[in-house]
Amino acid sequence: MNTDLGNYRKSYEKQELLESNVSDNPIELFQKWFHEVDENYDVGETNAMTISTIGLDGFPKSRVVLLKKFTHEGFIFYTNYESEKGRAIANNPNVCLSFFWPAAERQIIIKGAVEKIAENLSDGYFESRPRGSKLGALVSHQSDIIENRTVLENRLKDLELKYEGKDIPRPDFWGGFIVKPIEIEFWQGRPNRLHDRLRYQLDQDFNWILDRLSP
Repeated sequence: MNTDLGNYRKSYEKQELLESNVSDNPIELFQKWFHEVDENYDVGETNAMTISTIGLDGFPKSRVVLLKKFTHEGFIFYTNYESEKGRAIANNPNVCLSFFWPAAERQIIIKGAVEKIAENLSDGYFESRPRGSKLGALVSHQSDIIENRTVLENRLKDLELKYEGKDIPRPDFWGGFIVKPIEIEFWQGRPNRLHDRLRYQLDQDFNWILDRLSP
């Protein structure tokens, strides 16, 4: 098989990204971009992001997860701590997040270190989830090999009976992570592949240093 994609081309012409129009704090710029995309473009799940980790086998691996909260401290998502992703983070907490919003011709790349959030915060978010999502977290031994889908469906039926009319507790193996950024790059598509790239890096005094990168 030989599929040539050399003629796939697009001219990026919607917006610009200039130093004179951005905040000194990249989280504030992230918030601005996020809300602009969410309100003005049909991108599906604006909070869908790719997280890349270094696996126990030494290979990088990327997958899409959902951002559930962001603050000046960092970016929060939830997962199974015992999954392949969770084990990779436990072994090496340095990760990369990326958001790509093609309708807005924008990309954000975030480097940072991951920490577990406080248990009470994970409890609070778990309690807010739909009942089916709570049961799903209990059903799935995420990343484990299973014989077939029937295994999952049978576990779900058992748990539905077990917790019928009862509260569903958050399992210890499930909760939140926060990615505390040390570098955030904003990419805005521009004509002739001369894209705007502004990179914020955190220095040793915890100040954000802004640089323009060549596209």
